Amino acid sequence: MSPEMSPELPPGNPPCRLSFDGRTIHARPGQSVGAALVAAGVVAWRTTRGEGRPRGLFCGIGVCYDCLITVDGHPDQRACLVPAADGMRLESGHAGGDADARER
Repeated sequence: MSPEMSPELPPGNPPCRLSFDGRTIHARPGQSVGAALVAAGVVAWRTTRGEGRPRGLFCGIGVCYDCLITVDGHPDQRACLVPAADGMRLESGHAGGDADARER
């Protein structure tokens, strides 16, 4: 979502700029990484190891682990629980990578 499309933003609270696999994503102050990605049209950012099925935000409350993402070099972060911050670097997951946090 571009900052211009956010009429609800209070004055003085500029949007955060995040980098997702090299693409700039905007987030509202207080918004989670997962919500910012979905608002930007990104609905899947990792795939399952077995069949390569897309995964993204599912439960939105940190229970299902479908939204795991790498945040500033730290893998296996739940995007639905991580608050967006200006300058944050987000990286998608890849099929066949290391085990998810839930499988350890």
